[in-house]
Amino acid sequence: MPLDDLPTLREALEAHGLWAKKSFGQHFLLDLNITRKIARLAEVGDGDLVIEVGPGPGGLTRALVETGARVVAVEKDERFRPLLEEVVQAADGGLHLVFDDAVTVDEAALAQGRPAHLVSNLPYNVGTPLLIKWLTGPWTPASLTLMFQKEVADRITAPAGDDAYGRLGVIAQATCVARPVLDVPARAFTPPPKVDSAVVRLEPRADRPSPERLDALQKLTAAAFGQRRKMLRSSLKVLGGEALVMTAGLDPAARAEVIPVHGFLALADAWLAQR
Repeated sequence: MPLDDLPTLREALEAHGLWAKKSFGQHFLLDLNITRKIARLAEVGDGDLVIEVGPGPGGLTRALVETGARVVAVEKDERFRPLLEEVVQAADGGLHLVFDDAVTVDEAALAQGRPAHLVSNLPYNVGTPLLIKWLTGPWTPASLTLMFQKEVADRITAPAGDDAYGRLGVIAQATCVARPVLDVPARAFTPPPKVDSAVVRLEPRADRPSPERLDALQKLTAAAFGQRRKMLRSSLKVLGGEALVMTAGLDPAARAEVIPVHGFLALADAWLAQR
């Protein structure tokens, strides 16, 4: 059966008696026009390897397979196995299923040495931990096109001084060029969540920080934004305080929320140097 002959996503869910599971943060995106738009924004096609996390009923999966990319879909919920197996049969070798927990799965093993793009409508309850894993871990994706709650998407892309700017934005922007590419209203999902969503496109920087520099950045941002209303001289006291901040060329009286990404990288360099 070719992809075009598969039942609609709603029909497939009804046929298999499936429903969204709140404990997994599931909200199904059944509009194939939107899933195809996300696949286009991911800029993948013939010969590309794509890792998709949380395919659920397979709406985005179908759109990705249609591009000609080879898709590896990682799903935790075994209930979707029969439904997704139908997509495997229709994909004619273009889809491989892995039933595992994306938080612990080894993406490098899935990629088998090939560059791989991450494209996913992430489950709300694990979106941020997964992004941190992909940004700071030993395996670096070729690109990331990911859907989050709108609030999280704003935090990823916010500039210094913005209310949404924080630790997540610093780490994301230090490692990638991050930009919002699509807003998706809550009504597009079944069941509709209480908030809107947004797709963010992240492309790894050529000058991505070394593992040591990235580890320092994580420690410094955790301390600085953990007490974001305090001046840097206070929030970073246990890591070097005023002397560290001045060595980095920053104002000890400034607060974390106004320090741009390059300022935090300067702090990381100063902290590593003093060690």
